[in-house]
Amino acid sequence: MTAELAGDPTLLLVDDDATFRCALGEALGKRGFAVSLAGSAEEAAALARGQEFEYALVDVRMPGQSGIDLVGALRSMDDGIRIVVFTGYGTIANAVAAIRAGAVDYLTKPVDVARCVQSLLGFAPAEVEGKGEDLPSLERVEWEYLQRVLADCEGNISEAARKLRMHRRSLQRKLSKRPPRS
Repeated sequence: MTAELAGDPTLLLVDDDATFRCALGEALGKRGFAVSLAGSAEEAAALARGQEFEYALVDVRMPGQSGIDLVGALRSMDDGIRIVVFTGYGTIANAVAAIRAGAVDYLTKPVDVARCVQSLLGFAPAEVEGKGEDLPSLERVEWEYLQRVLADCEGNISEAARKLRMHRRSLQRKLSKRPPRS
């Protein structure tokens, strides 16, 4: 890798969503990282055995081995690697497990590139952007949650409505609206 030879910090990005992985990898590359991409925990572990990484950005929920298991494996290969875990299915139990496994931060999707860089480098949001982190609106959080449940139900609105304990038409009405701004 020429970027690694130029002194750019090495980053292992692991996510099973190829579109998201490539877009985030490209954005992080533009911010000065030498990015290596992996679509699974197994692929990431193979890359880590062949190359030393300074940073890792790891998704929790993937087919096969979970991202939290990967954190422990990466930490056992190189205790100096700085690992940030991110997920679209954030829970307190997952966050605690990730930190115990050796992650330094736990982010929930959607994540922006600036927030990823902040976590990887260990800066507080105000140190990087000069202002505090904006919280998403309650409407935005609700819309994202509904989208996540619908995705878990593979687009089946009736099943999603049952899981959410709401009327199918109410769910359809909420889903038909544009996503609220943060």
